[in-house]
Amino acid sequence: MKTAVVWFKTDLRITDNETLVKAIAQNDQIVPVYCIDDAQFKTTSFGFLKTGSYRAQFLMESLRDLDASLRSIGSGLLIVNGNPEVEIPKIAKQYKAYRVYAKKEVAFEEKQTEIAVQAELWKIHCELLTVSTSTLYHAEDLPFSIKDIPDVFTSFRKKVEKDAIIRPAFEAPTAIKSPEIPPSEIPSIEAFGLTVTALDARSVLQFKGGETEALKRLEHYFFTSQAVSEYKETRNGMIGADYSSKFSAWLALGCISPRHIYQQLKKYESLHVANDSTYWLVFELMWRDYFRFMMKKYSLKFFQKEGIQDKPAPLTTVNRKLLQQWIEGNTGIDFVDANMKELRLTGFMSNRGRQNVASYFCNDLKLDWRFGAAYFEEQLIDYDVCSNWGNWAYLAGVGNDPRGNRYFNIEKQASDYDKNKAYRKLWLSD
Repeated sequence: MKTAVVWFKTDLRITDNETLVKAIAQNDQIVPVYCIDDAQFKTTSFGFLKTGSYRAQFLMESLRDLDASLRSIGSGLLIVNGNPEVEIPKIAKQYKAYRVYAKKEVAFEEKQTEIAVQAELWKIHCELLTVSTSTLYHAEDLPFSIKDIPDVFTSFRKKVEKDAIIRPAFEAPTAIKSPEIPPSEIPSIEAFGLTVTALDARSVLQFKGGETEALKRLEHYFFTSQAVSEYKETRNGMIGADYSSKFSAWLALGCISPRHIYQQLKKYESLHVANDSTYWLVFELMWRDYFRFMMKKYSLKFFQKEGIQDKPAPLTTVNRKLLQQWIEGNTGIDFVDANMKELRLTGFMSNRGRQNVASYFCNDLKLDWRFGAAYFEEQLIDYDVCSNWGNWAYLAGVGNDPRGNRYFNIEKQASDYDKNKAYRKLWLSD
């Protein structure tokens, strides 16, 4: 009997999960497993936690939901805690698995973990098979190799739109054969030294982890409210649930896939309307792809001060006092402070806000951009390694931007996007 392990990571879903579909098709029984990686709860060299309480809570909810989905089709999720290179081979050995299926990684640390797991599996004659499941466009379908991807997004987008296809999404499996999987113990985030934070009433949305919630949100944004029809006009909003899709947190943990979103969007367009707004959602998913492919191309460079540009690093410092004022929303610039307060109290901030606070951090405070990116890594409920570090490098002028310095005039931005000060009043009222 052929047994395989499916190692879930940031692909916590059963719909459009090629890793899972392949494993079921090629084996007699499978053992789904998730390893809560100790390394993800450590403090980084920048002095911030890798995972703060908002994302940790969202992760535990997502694991609970995935376990329930797997149990409904005859399996379950085995949850272990520790280092993947120790725990995954241990599970493979216990269940006499000849192969482990997992999502393919591109970011540096994640790739190192993947390599370490592979090396340990080889020792027990077990193979690691990785599958690309994170992007809208499959890397193999791009009209250029990874090393030849243009360093300017517009060039990438035009060529991809013209010459590449988007593969259809995979259906969710209806049955899985597994050995008996014991009931899963989902730890509380207190076990990792974190505190559960009560939801702030001003939060744009009650983000709850899991594929069930992701599909619910998609249904609401596309079919119930039809808010997607006005996405291009409203996407720079800052208050309320529907100014943007808010899919990012579920995309980051893979509770939903970009291809499933795309497929549902095409369905929406055929039923209702195809316009600039529905196109713009795809445009944003392409940016997400782009940062992932760039991370594959440049690897560690995205985490270095000089970024991917072949020029000296910007002259910036680490002024702890200024850094702390920025974190606490005490800079004295009301638009920046309101956004930083929202982030601290909810784990979320609008795209418009992110660009402004990052520009202020890099250009006005002249602080080392990597500290800003590392704080976002701790705080954001929708943290995604490629998008976060790619965006920060971009705004610091060391990433994918032909124009170099991305300076935002904060006062102008505030009057353009918060004309009546409604957003600032909301967050600076107490």
